[in-house]
Amino acid sequence: MLKLFGKSTSINVRKVLWACAELNIPLGHEQANGDDVQHLNPNALVPVIDDAGFVLWESNSIIRYLANREQAGWLYPAVAAQRARVDQWIDWQAADLNRAWSYAFMALVRRSPAHDDPAQIRASVQNWNRSMEILDRQLAVTGGHAAGAQFSLADIPVGLSVNRWYETPIDHPDLPNVRAYYDRLAERPGYQVFGRNGTP
Repeated sequence: MLKLFGKSTSINVRKVLWACAELNIPLGHEQANGDDVQHLNPNALVPVIDDAGFVLWESNSIIRYLANREQAGWLYPAVAAQRARVDQWIDWQAADLNRAWSYAFMALVRRSPAHDDPAQIRASVQNWNRSMEILDRQLAVTGGHAAGAQFSLADIPVGLSVNRWYETPIDHPDLPNVRAYYDRLAERPGYQVFGRNGTP
């Protein structure tokens, strides 16, 4: 059985949990922290999976691996151009959206003493909202999901990020396509459990 290590409050662990729910993959889940997995991941970060001795870390690599393992073309297309579009939005979430929210989230949700500069909080919120406006425009084009009309692997990291945005106490601009997307994802059982569940 697939083993997953990492606390279910972690957004990156929740990516794997949601992916497993979409793919109907049974797993054993250990609520581990970074120190617990340092022997598996030299970065001492979660999530980590152990699939019959195959150890893998980095959440986006894990969800890609699981989709490939299950040959789930409906979730992660085999056609190069379609897959590249999915990868583009997965990577955008990791590289751009994460960087935009980092300071504000640490200040306003995690209450980190190292993130208490009001100017940096304001700048992070502005960058976060600008990123969400980019997503809103993309959703206006696709009419459905991050990488296209249909649900794909990209919607797992992006959808969890949307939940985090709504659950963080900031002023949210009116983004009707993002709101409709948020509600659309809430129809998926995996998102109800691991996404839109009150945890930022």
